[in-house]
Amino acid sequence: MQDKIRRFMMGRYGVDQLGKFMLWAAVIIMFISLFFRNGIIEVLSFAILVVCYFRILSKNMNQRYNENQKFLQLKNRILGYFEKAKTRRMQNKNYHIYVCPTCKQKIRIPRGKGKICITCPKCHAEFIRKS
Repeated sequence: MQDKIRRFMMGRYGVDQLGKFMLWAAVIIMFISLFFRNGIIEVLSFAILVVCYFRILSKNMNQRYNENQKFLQLKNRILGYFEKAKTRRMQNKNYHIYVCPTCKQKIRIPRGKGKICITCPKCHAEFIRKS
């Protein structure tokens, strides 16, 4: 039986990150539909499953690969935003972030040093700020 399934799946795209995401989204939407008994929600979860299985059984590997790459770029952009926000929150405890008035370069200065003269590493402009 496993050999028949393996032969059937040869030349087909299979499961990737977008497929896994779609499967989980369909399961979560189905779970939500248990509480809200709305036909639209049930049809939505079924449509996501149909598209997901279409992608898994597809023989057009280039198109499925491109779809997955677009999904990964979007995912990384969203997760990157939250990672940057987390880093900024952690740095705000120990550093001030100032922007150079001439070139708009961000400069990280330690807190608690008093009034200091800051030299921009990019354009070498000098400005005075309180840390």
